[in-house]
Amino acid sequence: MNVELSEITLPSQSEVKVELTVTAPINVTAQSAQRQVSKLLLDQVGNLLYGERPNLVAGEKLWWRVPVWIALPTTGPLGQAGTLDVDAQSGEILYTQFILDDIEARAHALIERSSSSTR
Repeated sequence: MNVELSEITLPSQSEVKVELTVTAPINVTAQSAQRQVSKLLLDQVGNLLYGERPNLVAGEKLWWRVPVWIALPTTGPLGQAGTLDVDAQSGEILYTQFILDDIEARAHALIERSSSSTR
């Protein structure tokens, strides 16, 4: 598991020591977050998208950042089309229609790139 730190400004060319202590209940497992994202994608975007293994992100809250991948039945995985975050305490998927539309557009671009490289 990786911990991702966001919105940190680091000075250039200096030594940095990062210590992190977070105490919070995690009520949603990584696997559950991955499944929830895959189901949301199937229901609202398309059946070729799925959630991959998430990273735990620590900020004001803890959440799972789930990579969204696209795969074709004929070629397999094409690449990452985006990410979706899942609250590690409540299980709520943090998304908007704009985010889903962006993932769909990136997925189409990956399909186009794949089909043009196989011609």
